[in-house]
Amino acid sequence: MNEIRSHKSAVAVVDRTDPYLSLGAGRVESDEFWRWGDDNLFPAALALMARRSTIHRRIINDKADYVSGKGFVCDEAQPRLAAFIRRANERESLRQVVNRLAYDKALFGNAFLEVATDPARSFLALWHQDASRCRVARDSARILLHHDWAAYRADEAKSLPLYPRFERQADGTLRTMIHYKDYEPMFEHYGVPAYIAGFGASAIAYKTDRWNISRLDNSFQLSGVLMLDASVGSEAEAERIARLAERKFAGNPGQVMFLIRDGSDEAPDNSRFIPIASQNEGDWRSLHEQAVGDIVVAHSWFRTLSGLDYGSGFSAERILHEYEVALNTVILAEQAELVEPIRELLRDTAGIDASSLAAVNRPPTRSKPIYMKVWEARKADGLGYDAEDPRQQLFLSEITKYNIRSIE
Repeated sequence: MNEIRSHKSAVAVVDRTDPYLSLGAGRVESDEFWRWGDDNLFPAALALMARRSTIHRRIINDKADYVSGKGFVCDEAQPRLAAFIRRANERESLRQVVNRLAYDKALFGNAFLEVATDPARSFLALWHQDASRCRVARDSARILLHHDWAAYRADEAKSLPLYPRFERQADGTLRTMIHYKDYEPMFEHYGVPAYIAGFGASAIAYKTDRWNISRLDNSFQLSGVLMLDASVGSEAEAERIARLAERKFAGNPGQVMFLIRDGSDEAPDNSRFIPIASQNEGDWRSLHEQAVGDIVVAHSWFRTLSGLDYGSGFSAERILHEYEVALNTVILAEQAELVEPIRELLRDTAGIDASSLAAVNRPPTRSKPIYMKVWEARKADGLGYDAEDPRQQLFLSEITKYNIRSIE
């Protein structure tokens, strides 16, 4: 992961040794950009790990969903801002763009936002760019985009300046890039994901899952050595006997080693199966459970918000409590980091007052029935209430419907 000065020509060097992060690609070195990881393929390794570890991926998905919230709302007196919330570009809403930024930031510790406008500043459009396709140029003032960094070619790369510089493109638009990154000491050009200390735990969770899959493939049969007495005249005949015994006695693919001894028709048949007993099943289970707990801690996240404790009973109160803690320690801070540059863009580039732009945060469950009135809910929470106040006569279901209409 160190950022080391590269050689002048692009050259591929294979140096992957860990099968858990095996990518099958080489290392690309060039003096045009800062390498992201020792082999410049660190994002690909992170993406592979997220695809292989179930708990790790669930937490990343959940964090992105909670950070992007249920959408965005604004002052109804700002029609241009409301229109921008509905369409941040020609296809996506602002919530969709922020959700992808939040996902990349949770996965890679970095996220990239492409911004487009025109010389007259008549419009503003935002696009998320896949962080695995982006690298910081050597001058640290530009972002290079390439479809395959394992086979980088300068003539295939796209270059955009970092905000606040805009650069005219062939289509006449002005474009720039915003680079979000998680701070980490000793890392200047790229951020480091929050779960960096949980790499080993994620690998353990993945490998214990693979162990269970191998047991299932083997039909939960004991591993061992099957010794067969048989007269064989050639290697081909021995192979045929071994395959026949594997289909008959072992699972598919099986964890049985076959030994074939020369026998005779007169000698008794001494074929037998010698099991290899394993008493470490409990150790594997506890190792997996410890790894899952370590992954949650490394992510600075919460078990119930990732569905880990539902098997022991569904507790709405605990979910609400952990959501409140997550909201005030993780979610709001991430939202502010992602949305503040967008507010600045709207103000400085499009002349739109975006101070009222806010995310809609809603807990995953409710502790109060939707047919309860506002004053009743406030009373139940120990807050001041006025049963005669018309605003507190509304049902909670009416407030929910109002919020949904605002988001839409």
